[in-house]
Amino acid sequence: MAGIAVNRLSSRTGELSPSLQNAVRSLRQGEPVLVFDAPSREGETDIVQLAETVTASSVRRLREAAGGFICVTFPDDLRRRLGLPYLSELYQQSGGAHPILPALVPESFKYDRKSPFGILVNHRETYTGIPDVDRALTIRALGKLARDGPSLSDTELRERFLREFQAPGHVALLHPAPHLLRERRGHTELSPALAELAGEPGSLVLCEMLGRDGHAVPPEQARAVARRNGWAFVEGEEIVEAWSRWSA
Repeated sequence: MAGIAVNRLSSRTGELSPSLQNAVRSLRQGEPVLVFDAPSREGETDIVQLAETVTASSVRRLREAAGGFICVTFPDDLRRRLGLPYLSELYQQSGGAHPILPALVPESFKYDRKSPFGILVNHRETYTGIPDVDRALTIRALGKLARDGPSLSDTELRERFLREFQAPGHVALLHPAPHLLRERRGHTELSPALAELAGEPGSLVLCEMLGRDGHAVPPEQARAVARRNGWAFVEGEEIVEAWSRWSA
């Protein structure tokens, strides 16, 4: 079975465009990949990396080279097994004690119909949770849990999550749509889809690239940053096309 899986992965990679092959290779090696979603969506480029490979220097790079909100994708099947809510669900269900909270949740967002944000967590071994070393520990542990989760029983998964994490914290969970790009095409889905093409778990750290003018970095500028640093750059359209073909 392992040989079949390796052969299938090798075949899948060989069918990818050069830019996607570069992105897949970089992801597997624990290197950053720049992912541009689409001009018709947020029009943003995120720096993404496999969560389990994140170090303190990785977090510093996200702060300095990207500057947006540092979040981690956490697979929907694990979210369901743990009973983790979306943040908007918590607000809507807290109306009895806090009537103002449901009123804060919009019916839809300017860029999408719902938010993928879940709760924010810290690893229990962190101090404040916000220094680079603290956030790296939390992010890395989430990535390792995403890799190990499918082989754990529901009880083991819950016990490990409670043993390793506490809330509220400083690392936001993002929950991809159950069927990824068939339902939604944000960075929350594009990144796990790219990870699937690479044969890796769907837990990645994401951070939007922001410019000095207060807006998102244009894609051509993000490409230049990628070239200057030797990082992979890929457009969401390429990921959608390849993932849709592979998952058909």
